[in-house]
Amino acid sequence: MTFGAMLLVLMQAAIGMVVNLYVTIPKHHPGAQPSEYFGGSFHSVIWAIGHGAAALALHTALGLALVLTVIASATEAIRSGDRSAAVWSILAALLVLGAGFNGASFIDFNDNASSLIMALLGLAAVASYAVVLLRLASPPEAVR
Repeated sequence: MTFGAMLLVLMQAAIGMVVNLYVTIPKHHPGAQPSEYFGGSFHSVIWAIGHGAAALALHTALGLALVLTVIASATEAIRSGDRSAAVWSILAALLVLGAGFNGASFIDFNDNASSLIMALLGLAAVASYAVVLLRLASPPEAVR
């Protein structure tokens, strides 16, 4: 499950690069420039999936699916009883959630800083998942 989550984050980053390079988000759409972040972001995400360019719609929908995946992966790591894997999986999930909030901010405000933060958080999540995979691949004696 960890490897799958890591691959999905990498796929999400690749689609995000396409969005960054080839998709122009209009300055005026439902949810743009909200006075209240969560309500505006909700409308922006719905707009992006239903009316955004294909790459943006895919990136947004995959982001929502990714949230469920990383939560399931963290839950599984917690249930495994391996504290290290659990901590790194929870960190990865939090990084993905942070990336998602910055993605919503990017749709809301069209600020490049949000896009950069989203990408950096995604890369940090991949690094966290790599640590989990290394931890799980190591024999218990080598870790202690």
